[in-house]
Amino acid sequence: MISVLVVDAQPLQRFGFRVLLESSPDTEIVGEAETGAEAVRRTTELRPDVVLMDIRMPGVDGIEATRRIAAAGGRSRILVLTTFDVDRYAFAVLRAGASGFLLEDTRPEELLAGIRAVAAGDAVIAPALTRRLLDRLDDDLCGPVREDPRLASLTCREREILVAIGHGLTNGEIARRFTLSESTVKTHVGRVFTKIGARDRIQAVILAYDLRLTRPV
Repeated sequence: MISVLVVDAQPLQRFGFRVLLESSPDTEIVGEAETGAEAVRRTTELRPDVVLMDIRMPGVDGIEATRRIAAAGGRSRILVLTTFDVDRYAFAVLRAGASGFLLEDTRPEELLAGIRAVAAGDAVIAPALTRRLLDRLDDDLCGPVREDPRLASLTCREREILVAIGHGLTNGEIARRFTLSESTVKTHVGRVFTKIGARDRIQAVILAYDLRLTRPV
C-alpha cells in the first residue's frame, strides 16, 4: 500500500484526490495539508511514501516546502502537479528536490501511475516534456562547460550517458545511439546516478544543465 500526503490549498481539490486515491486498491491517504508549512510538518510526522504537492499556496509555497522536505533527507518523495504552459516555477521545484511533476489536467489513471512510479523510485517526466521545460532556461546555459569534481569520477562512456540523459533521451534511445544493449545502458545509468549523487533521472538532467554539458536546442 502506497501512503500519500495530499497538499493543496483548495479543499475541493483535496477532496477529489481523496476520492481518487481511496478508489485505488494500492494507495491510501494518510493525511492532508493546505499550506507548505503544514506539509513540511505533516511529512515529518507521517513519513508518507509520496507527497502530492501543490505549488501555489499562501505563505510557504510548494517550491520552498519541497526544498525543506528534500533537505530533511527522509524517505518521502514529492510529486508536483503544475500547469506546465503557464507555470514558470516547474524547473525550480525540480531543482528543489521533487521527483517529478504532472499537469493539472492529467487523467486520473495517469496520476495514479505517476504516484506508483515515484513511490518505486522513478522520476515522472516524459522525455518530450523534459525538452520543452529545459527550452525555457536562460541563455546563461550556453557558456563553456563548468568543471566539477563529480565529472572527474565519470568514465568517458558515463559522461556520454549523462549528456544523453540531459538531452532527455530514454534508455532505449541511448542504447540505439551508442549501439549498446538496454541492460548495459541501465547499468551505466545506475553508476552515473551513484557517482553524481542523483536520486533519479530528473536530478541528473538538472546537473547536466547546471554544468552546461547540454543546452536547449
